[in-house]
Amino acid sequence: MKKTLYIFSNGQLRRKDDTIFFVNEEGDQKYIPVEDTSELMVFGEVDINKRFLEFCTQKEIIIHYFNNYGYYSGTFYPREHYNSGYMILKQAEAYLNEERRLLLARQFVNGAFLNIRQVLKYYANRGKEVGPRLTEIEKLSEGIGAAGTIPELMAFEGNIREHYYKAFDAIHGHPEFVFEGRSKRPPKNAMNTLISFGNSIVYSTVLSEIYKTHLDPRIGYLHTTNFRRFSLNLDVAEIFKPILVDRVIFTLIGKKMIKKSDFKKESGGLMLKENGRRVFVEELENRLKTTINHRDIGTPVSYRRLLRLELYKLEKHLMGEKDYEPFVSQW
Repeated sequence: MKKTLYIFSNGQLRRKDDTIFFVNEEGDQKYIPVEDTSELMVFGEVDINKRFLEFCTQKEIIIHYFNNYGYYSGTFYPREHYNSGYMILKQAEAYLNEERRLLLARQFVNGAFLNIRQVLKYYANRGKEVGPRLTEIEKLSEGIGAAGTIPELMAFEGNIREHYYKAFDAIHGHPEFVFEGRSKRPPKNAMNTLISFGNSIVYSTVLSEIYKTHLDPRIGYLHTTNFRRFSLNLDVAEIFKPILVDRVIFTLIGKKMIKKSDFKKESGGLMLKENGRRVFVEELENRLKTTINHRDIGTPVSYRRLLRLELYKLEKHLMGEKDYEPFVSQW
């Protein structure tokens, strides 16, 4: 499987013959093997030119940009080689039909809840005091099936996550990473910085996987389709954030791979320094490469591959071949 390359330094990306290379501010060059690269995640101040972008289009390399805080800014999305007018129509039909849209949105929220529950059960079995939060979340989940509108559904999802985040302190047990309530743009403390940074990367990773299918990322179901952003990747990411981002955060804190010194204050918020970002993405990439035995196909698959399989299931649902059911982790 092709790799993701993260660029944290400032510099230039250029094409040279049939490859591309990165030059940092000190003049050091690093060649990038294009045949092994699927996407670039750019966090530094990086200059590019038209010739470079044309080459990325030819090689189907996606470029995601992030701002100073690590928030997603935008994507260079090469010409869609797998675009399907038929699939776009099917996506639009499901979106415009209120009942069908609500059904899919409910599945995304239910998938998120079920994986949140799995994470809490995992740590409860290891002696963490998360029982009251788990009970409250299970009560809230009863409203998922009863929600009659998208806003109602998102309200239940928000309440579930609020109680879930309140269990984080009991899971990691480190006073330097107390949750203190969700804050973003900018995040106010270390835990929120880690959550926002990880979520941004997973949103972008799902977007890259959508590019390799017939689906159009502009048509989502839980998150409203509008003129300004992709939304389908946000829908699918809801299912996987608990088992990718959150598990990585607990590992980083538990093994003391991330410390208070890896953060710095800026513009009224907190952000990860370059070393902290490198440590985070390395652990997240390890997680994405981790394989599990897939119950349906009977073979080991990586978490990154699971993202693609989730999109294929959605395609089959939209074509009327098989009802969509979200992936639920089993530990």
